[in-house]
Formats: sequence, C-alpha cells, structure tokens
Amino acid sequence: MPLITPDDLLETLAKLRQRGLPFLLSKLRLSALARTRSAFDDPALRAANWWQVPAVRRRWNQRMTGSPTQPYEPYVAEKYLAGRTGLRLLSLGSGAASHELAFARLPHFAEVRCVDIAARLLAQAAATAQKEGLRNFQAEVADVNALAIEPGSYDVVLFHSALHHFHNVDGVVARVRRALRPDGLLVLNDYVGPARLQWTAAQLAESNRILRDVLPRGYRVRYLSRQLKTSVSGPGLWRMRLADPSEAAESDRIVPALRRHFQPLEEAALGGNILTLVLKDIAHHFTNEGNAEAQALLAELFRLEDAFLEKHPSDLLFGVYRPL
Repeated sequence: MPLITPDDLLETLAKLRQRGLPFLLSKLRLSALARTRSAFDDPALRAANWWQVPAVRRRWNQRMTGSPTQPYEPYVAEKYLAGRTGLRLLSLGSGAASHELAFARLPHFAEVRCVDIAARLLAQAAATAQKEGLRNFQAEVADVNALAIEPGSYDVVLFHSALHHFHNVDGVVARVRRALRPDGLLVLNDYVGPARLQWTAAQLAESNRILRDVLPRGYRVRYLSRQLKTSVSGPGLWRMRLADPSEAAESDRIVPALRRHFQPLEEAALGGNILTLVLKDIAHHFTNEGNAEAQALLAELFRLEDAFLEKHPSDLLFGVYRPL
C-alpha cells in the first residue's frame, strides 16, 4: 500500500473547499475514534456521493428486490417476516439510520435499536422518529465494540454500510450470530471489496479509461470546485489512517466470515467496482433526471460496470442470512 498518492493531494484540496479548514484540522486528533466520528457525524454535510444518484438507487433496488421502485426493507419483511409481529431489530453502526427508520415504519417491529458513535446523526434520526410517532425506534450513542448484547435476543441484525468499518470482522460476525435467535436473520448491505480501498489494477485501468475516453469535460468538474477530475489513483496509507481509521479496515474478510457463521438465503452483487471510482466527487452532474445527455452517459457507465463484473467479484453485496 503506498503511503501517499496523487488522489490524496487532489482530494485534500477538494475537501478543503467542500468542508472547510476545521474539518481538515480534525484529522490531526490523536484519537482514532474521534477521527472516525468527524468523518460522518455532520447532518449538514454537502457532498457529491454516487449513491445519491436516483438511477443508481433504482439499479440497486432492481438487483436486490427485482423491482427498481422497491427498496430492500419492505422486500425483506414481506419475504421473510410475513405474519410476524413484536420483532426486535439491532443495527450496529447505523449512522443516519434512514434504513432503520424504514424498518421501524413496518408493522413487524416492536423495537428497532440503532447504535453508533455519531451523536448528531442519531439525534436527527430520533427527531424524525418522534415526529412520525415511531415509538419502536431507539437511538443509542455508544461504541459498538464495547456494547453488551444478550445472546439470542434479536430477530434481525442489520449492517448497512457499517460492517466494513469494523476491526476483527470475524469476531463481530460471531457476536451477531450469538445475538440472534435460532430463526433470526442477518441483513447485510455493505462494501466487501479490497481492504483500505486499495483498488485493483484492473479497476484503476478501466476507471481511468472511462474518465479519459467516455465522460466529457463538463461532467468531470469536482463538486464545489473548478478542479477537473482527470484520473484515479486510489488512497494512500496516510490518508486512510488520518481521514477515517475505520474505513474498509477488514472489508476483504467479510465474506469469509459470513461463510463461517451464516447460511446465505440470498445474495445479490450490487457492483460499485467502477461507479465508486468514476463518480466520486462528480456524481452531482448525474442527479438531474431531466438531463438526457447525463442519463445516457450514466446508462453507458452502468453497461461498462456490468461488463467489468462479468470477470471480477462485486465490491458491494446485499444478502440475507440464517445463523449456522
């Protein structure tokens, strides 16, 4: 893993414009937990994230549920929890808890417990739950690694873009298995690609080809910047440690851990191998559904990623699992 890359310098400048000097200075804190918290715990954060693109969300829905308009929360409930009520759900590393709120709105759950270190995001989610009258929603600010979980106490455990932030992934997955009742479910929607976001040579080559040959100049201007995105090199070790020490810490160990402790009931490859790299910081150009050129370019990006996935394992995985 390189200590520093061209992307480190370019993205530091981009973050300075997008989030300001105080955010960059927060990365000099000695506490790794504090640096992780600063990366996420900002309800007012403005960024060009590729998962904000409506067509990307429809693509994921199609792969997870078979319908571009159906999210996975009601799909899981209808398929696996039909006729059941009074259920308990635990979400570890819930962040803003938007998916947990979606589960809490369903009639199946008596309790949806969200645990994270991001106090401001959880407070915002709790306020939403209170406004909607969701009395089954609980927000708990805590370090999941120090959390006491009674064995056999939950019907569903959820990891949404969370498990890849944990160290000792096998130990965490084993704890989850013990926390579930015998007929319980683990629901996963997460990044399972290269650890520390060390993109493969094939990913970098194809992403850089697309930036060079497929996307017009006007679609490569970074968010809140005049800076042009011309290439992708991936992050270096120093930036990964400073920006968020938890990011993709053991992401490559997630699938092996799942295989040791759980039986997959279904899995869906969501991709992300190319879209993550290409659309980072330029995704805002593709959110306007009325821009025919942008949507045509996006469709071509989807086609190119699908071709890539024919020969490479998916970086994003959705799955529903039973304890072994």
